Amino acid sequence: MYLRLIRLGWTLFFTSFLIAILWVLAVNNNWGGLFGGMPDLTKIENPKSEVASELWSADGVLLGKYFRRNRTPVRYQEISPYLLYALYATEDIRFEQHSGIDLRGTLSIFFSLLRGKKRGGSTITQQLAKNLFSTRQNLKGKLGNLPLLGTLIAKTKEWILAVHLERSYTKQEIVTMYLNEVELGNNSFGIKVAARTYFNTTPDSLTVPQAAMLVGMLKAPTRYSPIRNPDLALARRNIVIDQMEKYGFITPAEAERYRRTPIKVANVQTDDHVSGLAPYFRMEIRKDLLNWCAKNGYDLFADGLKIYTTIDSRMQRYAEEAVTEHMKELQARFFEHWKGRNPWVDENFRELPDFIDKAIRRTDHYRILKNLYGDDTISIFQQLNTPVPMKVFSWQAPNYEIDTLMSPIDSVKYFKKFLHAGLMSLDPYTGHIKAWVGGINFKFFSYDHVRQGARQPGSAFKPIIYAVAIAEHGYSPCTEVVDAPQTFVLESGQTWTAKNFGAYTGNTYTLRQALAQSINTTAAFLMRRVRPSEVIRYARQMGITTPLDEVPSLALGAGGDVSVFDLTGAYATFVNKGVWIQPTYITHITDKNGKVLQRFVPQKREVFDEEKAYTMVYMLRGAAEERNGTGLGLYRYKFRQGTQVACKTGTTQNYSDGWFIGMTKDLVTGIWVGGDERSIHFRTGDYGQGSRMAMPIFGIYMDKIFADPQLAPYNTKGEFPKPENFSVELDCSKAHQRILDSVSYLLPTSNPLKD
Repeated sequence: MYLRLIRLGWTLFFTSFLIAILWVLAVNNNWGGLFGGMPDLTKIENPKSEVASELWSADGVLLGKYFRRNRTPVRYQEISPYLLYALYATEDIRFEQHSGIDLRGTLSIFFSLLRGKKRGGSTITQQLAKNLFSTRQNLKGKLGNLPLLGTLIAKTKEWILAVHLERSYTKQEIVTMYLNEVELGNNSFGIKVAARTYFNTTPDSLTVPQAAMLVGMLKAPTRYSPIRNPDLALARRNIVIDQMEKYGFITPAEAERYRRTPIKVANVQTDDHVSGLAPYFRMEIRKDLLNWCAKNGYDLFADGLKIYTTIDSRMQRYAEEAVTEHMKELQARFFEHWKGRNPWVDENFRELPDFIDKAIRRTDHYRILKNLYGDDTISIFQQLNTPVPMKVFSWQAPNYEIDTLMSPIDSVKYFKKFLHAGLMSLDPYTGHIKAWVGGINFKFFSYDHVRQGARQPGSAFKPIIYAVAIAEHGYSPCTEVVDAPQTFVLESGQTWTAKNFGAYTGNTYTLRQALAQSINTTAAFLMRRVRPSEVIRYARQMGITTPLDEVPSLALGAGGDVSVFDLTGAYATFVNKGVWIQPTYITHITDKNGKVLQRFVPQKREVFDEEKAYTMVYMLRGAAEERNGTGLGLYRYKFRQGTQVACKTGTTQNYSDGWFIGMTKDLVTGIWVGGDERSIHFRTGDYGQGSRMAMPIFGIYMDKIFADPQLAPYNTKGEFPKPENFSVELDCSKAHQRILDSVSYLLPTSNPLKD
């Protein structure tokens, strides 16, 4: 009897052993297609996880990320030992001893399943295999559809994969991969992103309570989220602390102290596409990066690229602050200016009756309702007039948003009343863009007014006409022109006469004085001499890419729209000794390991010689130096003391657009301000001119830059560098005397009336 039992026991043992071997072979080789197949084991040698691509500023600040899963890898050396202790104590205390499979843990799972209970027991290596190869999602075989067998098949796959992982990697590499792969809620994948998200710190700086909380979340990130369920998160964290005490990683006294520590995640740091620095820039550069990735075979959202930009985070922050400070004040004036009236008006300041109806029909909300109700406009507009809870932008709210109850139509009316802005600032010698502000608030107004949008430049276009006249037709800053009507006969046979904002004076002005005061008749006078086609040719050479019409009104900036991006780059040509350099915002791109994939070198071309370029800088200084110059208001800003400034304002018809381009010897900044549509604007020049709408942003921005000692050379006071052997006479009294001397031989030597 005893021998029979022994034989039976050995028979069962060998039978079970044989069944186990056959089971593993069956799962590994997917016999009969019953088990769903194994992952490609060659991928173990190079496991691929989705890693977020990162956008870095020139001064080493992370501007943002592009991802489907927000993951940034961490190295083993960057992991806090407390995090490892918490992980081992809670998930796999024998991690350093086993070879991927912990037999004791495996048996505990088996007996739990027999009792109908579900419990964990996987090693860290098995969990890594599950996460890397999605073993629970790939049960496509017939047996995989049965709950108990499906779990056993998945576990078997994880055992096999864990053994392969242990053979291919060290323990340090395995735990590092695991911590880079885990999901921890709030769109945080990997411990590096989670540490930043919940504690605004790095993995090497995690404290015991912080490490315990993150490890506790591994069991169920949503259930144990400190944001959604703080009480459950606290209880789970303390269980992890108990485990750390149990296995001797911390003392009982330390454990007691840590258990009493409250969870502190007051300011959750989320990486999204709305918040943070330079959101408009990040979305615009994204378009270029997607094209680059498509051409070069990369995935922007998964390959962990590092994109190094020219943006300076400090200058970007100052630019955003300057826009916010001025636009908040300007908007208050705008509301007061139109109090009791709607600001969308025609050229006679009469409200456009169908403006909102057209605007609402362009919204996504209307298109959805149109698909739902078809031609039933009564039902559509009934929905559009029904108040619903929503968040809206407000300059008065602490975070610029308020919760309210408003109908979709009323929300369109509300948002249309806001003025917008675009700012770009660049280094004229390298073409590097240092700041990019595409609007007033990206969350509510995502349209970019730097490169995506283009508007009429008004008088901000005039320097190109002046530059052509000086470069090609021998004009100088001292050339005199009378302020008198300039009339052109158009191809249609009609006439067009250039008008000033004020009346014709009949006074004589030098070209510098006329440009400083932005006298329209002088620009029209020059256009008669230089021809629109010639101006457009030079505009193209200076980087203007938008359509321009060959019409006389081009002299006043009414011949086409331009972008802040193009116009700022065009002005930089004057400071850069006549050489146009392509505005650029990427220096280089690397892969996730730091290998340089491409460096970006901007295009260059000479447009003017150095002497002509400096002459135009001198001309543009007139706005801030000459009597009645449109930029004289800059004197109230501190940076102006001891610093030469060349600048130009621009104002379009009916004050729809306000422009200001400001230049110091090291920085060129272009600014546009206006309504969402051209019919939205101030009614008078008291507020609607470029000097009122846009110039204050430049002054505030430059004051902030000059107050920061770390921003050299962009805050260095001084003059624009003058070329050696400069031959143009800038002293107009001397220039006029030279003209008189050159023609003196034509004058009579005596008075014929006396003779």
